[in-house]
Amino acid sequence: MKNIFLLTTLLFVFQSCQSSTSKDLKIKQVESNLSYSIAVSEKANHKKWDILLKKYVDDNGFVDYKGFLNSKTELDNYINYLSKNVPDESWTIQEQLAYYINIYNALTVQLILNNYPVESIKDISKPWGKTVITLNENDLSLGDIEHEILRKMNEPRIHFAINCASYSCPNLLNEAYTASKLENQLEKAADGFINGNKNETNPTNPKLSKIFKWYKKDFKVNGEADVIAFINQYSNIKIEKNASIDYLDYNWNLNKK
Repeated sequence: MKNIFLLTTLLFVFQSCQSSTSKDLKIKQVESNLSYSIAVSEKANHKKWDILLKKYVDDNGFVDYKGFLNSKTELDNYINYLSKNVPDESWTIQEQLAYYINIYNALTVQLILNNYPVESIKDISKPWGKTVITLNENDLSLGDIEHEILRKMNEPRIHFAINCASYSCPNLLNEAYTASKLENQLEKAADGFINGNKNETNPTNPKLSKIFKWYKKDFKVNGEADVIAFINQYSNIKIEKNASIDYLDYNWNLNKK
């Protein structure tokens, strides 16, 4: 009886922890094309982040972390601003996605700077498991933002937009994501990652990033998970349907200049 009571208690605690992640966070899902047909206002101002990215990130996504330390106060102020301006149901899906992509990337850079110098994000204790921000009373880790928010928004291209500060990750875009430019920015990120040096595509035996292995259920075409069909929407070299896929080793070294 004691064991049953303990198991029930632990189950309740686990469920409570799971459900608390999305408390008061009004997350929307992508239901159609993200392009805007008319000009829109931006509920959040990402200009400060845009300035920092243009200053410290090159066109290949490499980050000048040492130089970034000189602007850490500006980065902290931007993140603090976002923590006080949390999306609600009045925000469009584009505004929400831009917000959570930017906050994930900014918090990742902040995590590196807080522990700099490091050679890899994996040198930091629990980099994706520790609380890095509180939004509407939700204590969130980077893992929470990725898995409990962004992945639930039904937009697989977020995997090419968020950056884990590592060489094998998709490049960190050197401009902030914004609602009005989001579709073009995500298309650019997807095309750049799939046709860049993080994958080796060929028709019969492609060697792909492990991102396509870890998140294969997210890459859907016509409502069905299909990694090859998804990649072929962007790839300059088309992969055959029955191709044998191998996955490249993931390089966790810091994506520094």
